[in-house]
Amino acid sequence: MRRVVVTGLGMINALGLDKESSFAAIIEGKCGIKHIASFDASNHAVNIAGEITDFDPLTVLDAKEAKKADRFIQLGLKAAAEAIADANLPDDVDKERFGVASASGIGGLPNIEKNSVVCAEKGPRRISPFFIPSSLVNMLGGFISIYQGLKGPNLASVTACAAGTHAIGEAAKSIMVGTADKMLVVGAESAICPVGIGGFAAMKALSDRNDDPQTASRPFDAGRDGFVMGEGAGALVLESYEDAVARGARIYGELIGFGESGDANHITTPTMDGPLRAMKGAYKMAGEPKVDYVNAHGTSTPINDKNETAALKELFGGKENCPPVSSIKGQLGHCLGAAGAIEAVVCLMAMRDGVLPPTINYSTPDENCDLDYIPNKARKAEITVAMSNSFGFGGTNGVVIFRKI
Repeated sequence: MRRVVVTGLGMINALGLDKESSFAAIIEGKCGIKHIASFDASNHAVNIAGEITDFDPLTVLDAKEAKKADRFIQLGLKAAAEAIADANLPDDVDKERFGVASASGIGGLPNIEKNSVVCAEKGPRRISPFFIPSSLVNMLGGFISIYQGLKGPNLASVTACAAGTHAIGEAAKSIMVGTADKMLVVGAESAICPVGIGGFAAMKALSDRNDDPQTASRPFDAGRDGFVMGEGAGALVLESYEDAVARGARIYGELIGFGESGDANHITTPTMDGPLRAMKGAYKMAGEPKVDYVNAHGTSTPINDKNETAALKELFGGKENCPPVSSIKGQLGHCLGAAGAIEAVVCLMAMRDGVLPPTINYSTPDENCDLDYIPNKARKAEITVAMSNSFGFGGTNGVVIFRKI
């Protein structure tokens, strides 16, 4: 099967509208979590999120088209355009051999909420004709394929918080088996709306540190009490190694392993076994290399962070053998289905720049979380191999491993 490399990256999140500014802010240890501004959340149990407050959808769509696309699609289009430009593709690239693998955990939740209210209060005849096409997860890939003219496989992963990582795996498979030569992976999410925040808060999944948004998300810290919702998008251009070399492309890294598994345990409570099997699958496929950095799922929830730590120790044969680990969710919030794509972009940029992103808000050690989490401050280091973990509701897990070449 063909080797798969990454030649283009794009990213938008609460810390920046592009990959370079947001990555720089991540490395500086900045936090994009603040009080929600997009709606009045004063009567909500949780009123904080990693919200993008300065994005103008008219930078990627004209006003007429913007009405047809939910915010998650708009964010995805922004990241996709950046990744395509970054890949510096030739004008004669074969678009029939260039596909899209899109991902979102929920999709157009704000539009679902809005039109449900319209239906209840004003009747079904007042529902927007754009409601359905703006809300479907696969419309992210649909819009992107249209705007970029990509006519290859058009796939969509809808696997909760593992969706972005699964989309990377699906795109790689298409290239490996020869159904495409290039794939654009885009994970996007924007569920910061009354029903989105209210729903996760009702599950007791969110941190309620409303009085101090900047320190609310604290992965692996003993005082963690839940995740903080984020929004954003990440995009990666994948292509066969042969094609990339032939055109003299800049290569960020090679995808050398990916693993997938199911917990078969509980719809929302994770296990250690499921994530561990996904990690083992990716690690074995990669040839069991020396891993220099792990970008953890690290949600800042009591169970995930404890289980993920235990799984990493099992994978690498004990605490003393584990590489440095960090989670950027303390800075961006948890971007749900976009998280895996965003975090893969961060892994590859960290590899490019030789720097380990920090885990901010780490102040009180937890005896069950006893690894090197790169606390509070980034660290210079040579990164040759990096792993990125993503686990989702329903017990769905995805892991990818990249190597610098």
